[in-house]
Amino acid sequence: MQSKDDLKNVRFLPIMIAIFFGSFVSTLSVSTINIAIPVLQNHFDAGLSTVQWTLTGFMLAMGTFAPITGYFGERFSYKRLYIFSLAGFTAASILCALAWDIQSLIAFRILQGAFSGIITPTTMSIIYQVIPREKQPLAISFWAVSSMLAPAIGPTFSGWLLDNASWQWLFWMNVPFGIIGVVLIIPFIPYYRLNIPKSFDLIGLVTVVISSSSLLVALSQGHSWGWTTWKTITLFIVGIVFLALFIWRELTAETPLLDLRVLQNCRYTISLIVTIIITISLYSGTFLTPVFLQNIQHVSTLDTGLILLPASLIMAITVPFIGKLYNSVGPRVLLLIGVVLMAAGTLPLSWLSVDIPHGYIVFWMIVRNLGIAFAMMPASNAGMELISRHMSGHASSISNWTRNVFGSFAIAIFTSMLSSRSVSHAADLVQSGATDKQTISMLSFTMSVNDVYLVATIIVLAALPISLWIRKVRPSEASEKQAAKEATASA
Repeated sequence: MQSKDDLKNVRFLPIMIAIFFGSFVSTLSVSTINIAIPVLQNHFDAGLSTVQWTLTGFMLAMGTFAPITGYFGERFSYKRLYIFSLAGFTAASILCALAWDIQSLIAFRILQGAFSGIITPTTMSIIYQVIPREKQPLAISFWAVSSMLAPAIGPTFSGWLLDNASWQWLFWMNVPFGIIGVVLIIPFIPYYRLNIPKSFDLIGLVTVVISSSSLLVALSQGHSWGWTTWKTITLFIVGIVFLALFIWRELTAETPLLDLRVLQNCRYTISLIVTIIITISLYSGTFLTPVFLQNIQHVSTLDTGLILLPASLIMAITVPFIGKLYNSVGPRVLLLIGVVLMAAGTLPLSWLSVDIPHGYIVFWMIVRNLGIAFAMMPASNAGMELISRHMSGHASSISNWTRNVFGSFAIAIFTSMLSSRSVSHAADLVQSGATDKQTISMLSFTMSVNDVYLVATIIVLAALPISLWIRKVRPSEASEKQAAKEATASA
């Protein structure tokens, strides 16, 4: 077991390179499959509702397995867990490429998503447990770049790949990244265990898996099934009941699977709320802009990726500079700038028209993504800043778990709103005298996209007053609280 003193001698850049590969390849698998769905429909002769599970199943598995990271990281060490999850992800990618029918592809994608759900909180935990505190903002910035660079180039790259090769290469390309990542982890990331749990919380595992999967399935399928159907309502009831049981169990167990006591840290909880608000607003652009470009302006998948690329690249490039500003400026100023820029970039996207120039979309998406760059890293790091190393694994698991759940919630709500508002606007257009069905369809859909972007603007502005509570922490204060918490944990 490596001691706390040994962890002071770790090298920053080699560790971040090893973390980059895992974060990049696991996030890339989320963004590349979207464009391939029509190709998979044709290849397997399957319906959209079935093929959609290659994405939905992946996201469900990610959200379901994220909460278990804290326990297994402490039990086997985060280094070993990272190696296991990245190797498993690579093996699952090979199985996906070899899939013989749509059912096997969905099964292997769910397996791939389970490993991916472990990779993200594991890499975040390693940063907060191994990297010195003064370098953590910069480390989280590099970590965020790997997560942002993947969706930035994913749609464009997958569009090019599908035009020039087979869909199997969307999975084969993960293999070299995974192998390189595992090879780098072994020498660069130290082996350590800060706290070894006494027992395994099986009840906690069962309740969190049932609650997470039930809620995520209900949120992802509620629109297609209907929000008032017995299947959706039953899943919501089961999910809420088992979530309550999970919370009760984790607050009373001697060795909880996911230590929810970390929420007693007010700074962490406030930052988590801000992160959730930003995540919900973030998914509106990720979801709506490609839909508008392809459904209304009939832009090809490759061109859609190219239109979205500048904003995503600028976001990825900006994040490291935000990390350098964090220690001198503090989270509050960066968060306020980020939230204002997000709102300023999202509001003009609620004024779209059928023939809006692509330059208009590119410009305001750049403004919006700059806001995301300014807001997301400070919100994440501010929450973890006063969390002890011993609790950082559980804190990062909670952060990633809630992001997955509320990301699915955002997509579900925005999809439902898009549909209901389209019907409402179509009825209004007919009543006003419109007769051409195609015109009515295009106008009503565009107006509903505008409605959702307006709601997303209002949502992100809710983070403004909450961000005022997140002040800059003095270095001496952080050191004193860190020492006190680690002394308590060691006692």
